[in-house]
Amino acid sequence: MFAALAKAFAQLDDTRLQRILLWSVGLALAILLGLGVALWFGVAQLHLFSWGWLEKAFEVGSGLVIAVLLWLLFPAAVSATIGLFLEGVAGAVEDRHYPGLPPPRPQPIREALWSGLKFAFVAILLNLAALLVYLIFTLFLLPFLNPFVFYALNGYLFGREYYETVALRRLDANQAGELRRRNSGRIFLGGVVIMVMLTVPILNLIAPVIATAFMVHIFESIRRGETPT
Repeated sequence: MFAALAKAFAQLDDTRLQRILLWSVGLALAILLGLGVALWFGVAQLHLFSWGWLEKAFEVGSGLVIAVLLWLLFPAAVSATIGLFLEGVAGAVEDRHYPGLPPPRPQPIREALWSGLKFAFVAILLNLAALLVYLIFTLFLLPFLNPFVFYALNGYLFGREYYETVALRRLDANQAGELRRRNSGRIFLGGVVIMVMLTVPILNLIAPVIATAFMVHIFESIRRGETPT
């Protein structure tokens, strides 16, 4: 797994990945900025308090809550954007490290876009539901458990999502699902690694591209390890 991660980082010198990186980061930041502005503007229009200082304090507090919420939802936002560039990232990795592979299974842009948006919707809902778990742990003076829930939940989600989007380029849904079930632990750990990258400042801006390259290496390692010789 560490070798796969090292290869993914090493390929950042690839101009194809650099162009994809600029587009994916730009879209992710635009989504977050638009969502944050819309939420803050909506809160500001509520006018729940008549006293000026109290209303100001409410707006500032709401802004902080929105900032935290956007940080929690950032993985889902970047996942939706990276789906648009998956073919380019995976293709660049395969060209450099696996040149003997046949052409991938055709994937219409509509299919990739729908898959990314569907996953982002599910991930957002689950993370919002997890906020209740975080609150319960905090109330019972167990806040140190919250990071474990966060990384476990999103590690599972992103391990599965990145694996399936890479695997479905080479296998049909049944084959990809069976291979995933036989290697669920490894894919989960890969997802946790991806989540760590997505929550580290600065690194999270390039994490979607690295994560895709990382999962290509994991998938090929799993697939080749299970192929009879």
